Amino acid sequence: RVDYERIQAVGPDRAASEWLLRCGALVRYQGYEKWQQDYSGLPTGPLGKYKIEAINATESCIMYRGFDYLDGLEHVTEIKLQKCIYIQDECLQRLSETKNLQKSLLQLKIISCGNVTDKGIIALHKLTNLEYLYLSDLPGIRQKETTARVLQQALPNLELELDLD
Repeated sequence: RVDYERIQAVGPDRAASEWLLRCGALVRYQGYEKWQQDYSGLPTGPLGKYKIEAINATESCIMYRGFDYLDGLEHVTEIKLQKCIYIQDECLQRLSETKNLQKSLLQLKIISCGNVTDKGIIALHKLTNLEYLYLSDLPGIRQKETTARVLQQALPNLELELDLD
């Protein structure tokens, strides 16, 4: 369940960090090389100092219900969803409808997420600044060529890498 009062109290980046780390994901902040993985070790400091730049959700339990935490994030340039058993088309649709991510997200990798289908991948066409999309081991993708063509037409600057065989 999304704690909107917490988002109000600590800001979107801190609240999203807490949710992502509790779910087993990693975050990297703008201006930092190191990935944050320890919930107890979350950096403190002035509100708004730490802006999430990258999310690595490998083997995390993030799911649609928590995606409201992503709404206020303005600096996320890359997301990796790998072996996320709760990620499905609705999550990708929600991701692509997030106004801030439409502007900031440049790289997205979706790997071994068994519940993702062509419908979810096609929904990513709303991520207008997306420069790189890597798709691998997605058994739900049934119309690889058609899906790729739709994305390439909608996002002509997109570098699309498919490893779906």
